[in-house]
Amino acid sequence: MEEKNTSKHFIELLIDKDLEDGVYETVHTRFPPEPNGYLHIGHAKSILLNYGLAQEYGGKFNMRFDDTNPTKEKTEYMEAILEDIRWLGADWEDRLFYASDYFPQMYECALKLIRKGLAYVDDLSADEIREYRGTLTEPGRESPWRGRSVEENLDLFLRMKNGEFEDGSRVLRAKIDMASPNINLRDPILYRVAHVSHYNTGDAWCIYPMYDFAHPIEDAIEHITHSICTLEFEDHRPLYDWVVSACGFEEPPRQIEFAKLYLKNVVTGKRYIKRLVENGIVDGWDDPRLVSISGLRRRGYTPESIKKFVDLCGVSKSNSVAELPALEYCIREDLKARAPRLMAVLDPVPLEIENYPEGEVEWLDIPLNVENEEMGSRRVPFGRHLFIEREDFMIVPPKKYFRLFPGNEVRLMGAYFVRCTGFETDEEGRVTKVKAVYDPETKSGSGFEGRKVKGTIHWVEATACGTVTARLYENLIDEEKGMFNEEGGLNLNPRSLTVCPDCRVEPALLDTKPFDRFQFVRNGYFCVDCRDSLPGAPVFNRIVPLKSSFRLN
Repeated sequence: MEEKNTSKHFIELLIDKDLEDGVYETVHTRFPPEPNGYLHIGHAKSILLNYGLAQEYGGKFNMRFDDTNPTKEKTEYMEAILEDIRWLGADWEDRLFYASDYFPQMYECALKLIRKGLAYVDDLSADEIREYRGTLTEPGRESPWRGRSVEENLDLFLRMKNGEFEDGSRVLRAKIDMASPNINLRDPILYRVAHVSHYNTGDAWCIYPMYDFAHPIEDAIEHITHSICTLEFEDHRPLYDWVVSACGFEEPPRQIEFAKLYLKNVVTGKRYIKRLVENGIVDGWDDPRLVSISGLRRRGYTPESIKKFVDLCGVSKSNSVAELPALEYCIREDLKARAPRLMAVLDPVPLEIENYPEGEVEWLDIPLNVENEEMGSRRVPFGRHLFIEREDFMIVPPKKYFRLFPGNEVRLMGAYFVRCTGFETDEEGRVTKVKAVYDPETKSGSGFEGRKVKGTIHWVEATACGTVTARLYENLIDEEKGMFNEEGGLNLNPRSLTVCPDCRVEPALLDTKPFDRFQFVRNGYFCVDCRDSLPGAPVFNRIVPLKSSFRLN
């Protein structure tokens, strides 16, 4: 990956030429999701690209729902999509459209094609249509119903519309070329019968247009100049152009394809995510382990970090696979200078400072972010009874272990040097308390220049701290095994979620609201969960650990 530079990508160059040659006077783009699931990180690239181009060229941007398949569409998905797009920063103002609003125009276009002899009603079953279609190396065969007269086709299509036929019994097909080397031009289906209520049009229709027929009409009606889509639609472009031309639209849109955004070993496909949701493996489309846009938002990612990631991936015609650590790099870069850095102990063990006065508490001034002095500092209580991370103490440490162990001295972050004098364990040998003494001459900021210590650990004061739940996430996929197992199922990571129900935090972390983000020193960046948090009892989702092996080339 490369940092985005000032040179233009290929779509910008094509738009520049279209404007220069007078093909279009302006730029008008759209983002047309199907409301059949939540959006994911790949859609973010398309949203930001289409909206960004409209902004760059001073044009217009349409938000449009491609809602032509009521069997899979829900109002829930539509509302979630609007929230996601608004959160990413795309503004459609009053330009929100629905493909279903164009059903009357699409029906008229179908009638026009029938009258021109370019469409016919076919009685073949779905299996028979597939059989007649041919293969990539063999031409297709014409349907025995292809030669129906215009009058018969008009009558049958009207009866389809009026609900006289059962689902799957008849379809309307384009009459193009069954021998075309492009299989998409072998008399594609334009309409199918579906006695299903539509969330927008109700029961007004029992025939619904296919995507390849509806989409170019939608673009043409809205006067879209550049219909920007992903590479899998490249082979569909001749059909797109055929529909626009055959239906008689002037100033046709130009379809341009770009490479999708793929993430290695990450679940993005809607059907896989839907299966995970329905099987209860995740707790919804916004589960923080998912890279759905709502999941990323709930986990704590920012719009700025996603925009940076999309910019790093770039816009090209060649498919490539990005690494998840690249996305994590972008959120670290975004938060490192603006997230307050506070102390939280995920797996606490008591630390008693034996020579600190019992019942006395002092307040220490500790910077909120050492990389951003303008954020100032906060006051943190310190006393005899503290909590430290269990992993920060070992009875018998390995070499190069610089944290607490019997006889060793470390600095308590922002406070004093302490030396371990002993410990207590339960019957199973699990450490239940660590004991230490402190050196009052070594207070942080006092200018102490005596002995040095190699380790610094974080802590919280026991009597004033809060107890919260923290959730640690890993990739939902077991990366060592890869995405799929031999049966075609997902190789799920059993450690994708670790819950820390006894996390101890300094008092400032109790006064929070959903989506507040912090760095828990040494533990990573965390965000207040928007669903499970309560006033005074926040739940923290770890956005990302502090360290990564990812580096920009």
